[in-house]
Amino acid sequence: MKGWPLRTAVVALALSSALALGQQLPPRPDVWLRFRGSAALLGVADAALARPLKLAWNVDAKDAIASSAAIVDGWVYVASRDGVLHAIDLATGKARWQYSTSSSIEESSPAVREGVVYVGDLDGVVHAVEAVTGKARWTFRTEGEIHSSPNWSGDRLFIGSYDEHLYCLVADTGALVWKYRTGGPVHCAPAIDKDTVYVSGCDANLRAIDLATGRERFALPLGGYTGASAAVAGGEAYVGTFGNEVLGIDLARRAVRWTYATTRTFPFYSSAAVAGDRLVLGGRDKIVHCLARSTGRALWRFPTRARVDSSPLIVGGRVFVGSSDGNLYELDLATGKKVWQFTAGAALTASPAAAGGVLVIGSQDGTLYCFR
Repeated sequence: MKGWPLRTAVVALALSSALALGQQLPPRPDVWLRFRGSAALLGVADAALARPLKLAWNVDAKDAIASSAAIVDGWVYVASRDGVLHAIDLATGKARWQYSTSSSIEESSPAVREGVVYVGDLDGVVHAVEAVTGKARWTFRTEGEIHSSPNWSGDRLFIGSYDEHLYCLVADTGALVWKYRTGGPVHCAPAIDKDTVYVSGCDANLRAIDLATGRERFALPLGGYTGASAAVAGGEAYVGTFGNEVLGIDLARRAVRWTYATTRTFPFYSSAAVAGDRLVLGGRDKIVHCLARSTGRALWRFPTRARVDSSPLIVGGRVFVGSSDGNLYELDLATGKKVWQFTAGAALTASPAAAGGVLVIGSQDGTLYCFR
């Protein structure tokens, strides 16, 4: 696209090619291209962040932000509940453009691929918008609300809908490649690992779908429906459920390997961040939980004052996570001890994103915060 930096186009092409070949590349420190930062939804950034973080700027998006941001080449892309996709200058916080849908945008978080931004709205429409100009490239209509965040591999875009389907589209044109019917609304973002797409949904199953054909490889009962997205790493998937459990799943054996449950019956809506031997996620019991990947044993718990729907971000040995108590917390990954916190003006249910030396997160009062 005219005006799109050549460096980004070249790197995006390399990423697309690698993913198409089934490779998992490490995160880049200068971009955050999609929800959870990677195709496998690991929630890990390689950004170099200051200690402590300091507020660089904040802007008013006019309506609640539950969507997580994307960061590419000095631009921030984030959606607000009034149906506006915002492009913001990362250095200054000044608006570059706004793209308005005819509906609301809830949790669907922008994904950026080769100069195009993708997002879904509650009218069930997938929007492809030119990243530099804010002009519509194409739209695709599903038959239900879209809360799912788009994900991509090679030249294919994947997104779920409340019409109970997972869609595979041609990223450049929006043409339908295939759609796969589940047994309930698809709220989660699809996770991609090698040649398989994984969705955890309101039908209480983890489903593995062939990326190329849309054919089901297996469906594994989870014991409860999910709002969270599965993180996939090392041949395993990790996801929390509304059955008040977190599951570690062996994908080769197609079996639950371990189950983590607390004594309090509160669901897990937050998606897990996975790094090394640990996974971290929030619970509606107001607690941030850190578990051992091998056993599901609790390593530490950090209490907040309200539910934690925000999905944590791991940066080195640091964990960043928002809470509905209005605070953004930095925790030590090894111990769970609080290192730093920032008090926002409203609940933080969106997930933090980090790249290029900055961290951004939106709040329920419509404020987007940038720290460096």
